[in-house]
Amino acid sequence: MASETSTAPRSRGGDGAPDRLSRWLADYRPLPGAPDELFDAAGRPREHWMAFLREFAGYADADSDGRFGMAARHIRDSGASYRIYGEETERSWPLDPLPLIIPQAEWDQIAAGVAQRAELMEAILADVYGEGRLVSDGILPAAVVTGSPDFLRAMRGVAPPAGRYLQIYAADLGRGPDGRWWVLEDRAQAPSGAGYALENRLVVSRAYPNLYNTLNVHRLAPFFDALRRGLAATADRSEPRICLLSPGPFSQTYFEQAHLARYLGFLLVEGDDLVARDGKVWVRTIAGLKRADVILRRVDADFLDPLELNAASRLGTPGMLEAIRAGGVKVLNMPGSGLVESRALMSFAPGLSERLLGEPLKLPNIATWWCGQASEQALVERRLDELAIAPAFQNAGLFNSPRLPAELSREDKAALRQRMADRPGDFVGQEVAHLSTMPVLRDGRLQPAPFTLRVFAAMTPEGVRILPGGFCRTSDRPDARVISMGEGARTADVWVLDDKPVERLSLIASGDEVKVRRILGHLPSRAADNLFWLGRYIERTEATLRLVRALCSSLMDSESSLHGRGQTFESLRGVLVDWGTLDGKARPARALDSARDALHDANAWGSVTYLVRSAKRTASGMRERLSADFWGLLVDLEGDLAGGANEIHSEAQALEQVERALRHIAGLAGLTQENMNRVAGWRFLDMGRRIERGANTCQLARTLAHDAATIDDLDLLLDLNDSQITYRARYLVGLALNAVRDLVMLDPFNTRSVAFQVAALRDHLAVLPTLQEDGILETPSKILLPLAAELETEDAAKLHADKVLAYEGALMRLSNAVADRFFLQGANAVPTVKLVGLA
Repeated sequence: MASETSTAPRSRGGDGAPDRLSRWLADYRPLPGAPDELFDAAGRPREHWMAFLREFAGYADADSDGRFGMAARHIRDSGASYRIYGEETERSWPLDPLPLIIPQAEWDQIAAGVAQRAELMEAILADVYGEGRLVSDGILPAAVVTGSPDFLRAMRGVAPPAGRYLQIYAADLGRGPDGRWWVLEDRAQAPSGAGYALENRLVVSRAYPNLYNTLNVHRLAPFFDALRRGLAATADRSEPRICLLSPGPFSQTYFEQAHLARYLGFLLVEGDDLVARDGKVWVRTIAGLKRADVILRRVDADFLDPLELNAASRLGTPGMLEAIRAGGVKVLNMPGSGLVESRALMSFAPGLSERLLGEPLKLPNIATWWCGQASEQALVERRLDELAIAPAFQNAGLFNSPRLPAELSREDKAALRQRMADRPGDFVGQEVAHLSTMPVLRDGRLQPAPFTLRVFAAMTPEGVRILPGGFCRTSDRPDARVISMGEGARTADVWVLDDKPVERLSLIASGDEVKVRRILGHLPSRAADNLFWLGRYIERTEATLRLVRALCSSLMDSESSLHGRGQTFESLRGVLVDWGTLDGKARPARALDSARDALHDANAWGSVTYLVRSAKRTASGMRERLSADFWGLLVDLEGDLAGGANEIHSEAQALEQVERALRHIAGLAGLTQENMNRVAGWRFLDMGRRIERGANTCQLARTLAHDAATIDDLDLLLDLNDSQITYRARYLVGLALNAVRDLVMLDPFNTRSVAFQVAALRDHLAVLPTLQEDGILETPSKILLPLAAELETEDAAKLHADKVLAYEGALMRLSNAVADRFFLQGANAVPTVKLVGLA
């Protein structure tokens, strides 16, 4: 809509900025009947939006696209993603270039309203799980409480941490028809989105740093600092161990959980990582059980404890509720707090505010009528075609989002009426909410998009703290009434503009607050397991790529030679079959087919594509422990392989793909060696690589350095072991069997030899913690030390196939022993030896 205001577009940008801004405003058409953020009710553009758009229009199209393209690459490289329920693959995080902009005066009203609502929900929970006066005095019908699946009778009378049931509260907001902000939904179970809000801010502020600083946008860091201090204040110890309990990598918001845990310094755990015992909760780590003081949960309460709640749950920890009742762990938000999310309770919120807080709601919610009351049920039936019908309670087994009976078929409408007549207390009627709109940039034009704003409140030692921003979701559908992260949904950063320059703060603590430490760290067993297997997958990928490279190179160099077609080629293909890279039953007509299948057969568990996907899947389960550079390289490697099978028509093309993939692997190895701290996590990743490399080398030596080995066999073995240069520099004569055996198996100075891998493994085990106090060697050391001694004293001339096979078997036993000693063996398993260091 073209503005009739006298406010003329001004810009300090390039020459085309005024024209671009005028075109944007002239083309913008707010949706009929929906409040809009850019234009007010009189059709005038709001000044705070004009201040942003004048500056934003100053970016040339190419500059703007380039800046946000760089931000989009950051999203990809950091792995920012989400998952739609029921889908196996993650989706890249959809972020709009334009933020939602809110001026300080308006934000003050929002913050005050959300803070009040957080206190109201806290007061409701304190009564429901305490004295129960609201029900006994007839203020709140008992069915509103007991009818909710989120009401946990087991939590009645249990003292909440630091006297509060809610540590984090969130409200979904939208503008009502009168232009005021209204509460659409309350979030108190395990509110998500704060981590995504943090990621959105990181991306957008990097894309437009000058604009971000010029407009005095409020920083988010102080809120997260206050949140962390608030969580720590609930614990019994001065230096508590705070865990973020995640449903796991298949959670719809797993990236956000990992991002938040990394940013705040929390330990990201899953239910299997925890053990409830003796009235406390412990984290299973490689050093034994370590106490969990505070748990910020992202698992719904019903799934927390399969002993007392949902017996089918695999996300929680048996005995968790008993530990909460004993006061041995602080779980936040308190289990049962999801009760206040019910729409049935929303209908009583105005009266409850007057009763409990002595004041009216500062932010009204959608007009709601609970059908569990006769008069309200009759009203909803009379106005059925005017209202939206929604479930009264969360997780009630009904449809999730509100339905409009006026838009249903005759049969569906009759069925809905019958269900409402049979169980009226399961339903509410609500005024139809038409979401307000905000400007988004689509194909170089400003367009209105419906949006919702989630605002977060944290309980801190200084009181309620509101995140100066929030989690904004937009929809491409102009008639959207509810927005979830599905088809057509995107997100936007939220900028709260201060009237004065904003102080730049971060999470840096003073020197007196932090005690300096130099320790391995208490690595959770699951993380150690994932890192170990990530190392094995990466090493197996490299070894397979080297095999395929040797295959392609030999075909190109001497198609008719023994190396290319005869015994050596068959040995090479035999190893690929043994590794699950090729199908041993199907014999390809051409060697090129073998190379293509080895690279791209996604159904073969040993193919390069399969291994890379396995490595990425494993890495995604511990994203908080990997750098963005590491993740980005892994994503690039997978992307480079995707669809590559159609690009291979010759050995040269296959070889080119192999070389690119090996460069990615080299980059991952470099980041591992040069960028990862030498703590327990790095050691397990490196141990996985060393065991895999040692076992692979043993198999290759058995296959190619046997007693009847040919020159081609030995030459290929040196290629696969990356030891050609070393051998040529050391031996001026030709290839000799014993010299090659010694170099690839026994030489402690060759970084690719089995002896070198075993020595590195011995160093790792020497540093890792032990669980026994009697001084007796643990099983991994009992396997490794004799192997190391034998390799140090072995003679290459006596290194026959059966002895190499014994070394390979010892490495596989070591792998199993490491898993038995350090990794999880069940939801509530503990080591069979005495646990030490229970702190």
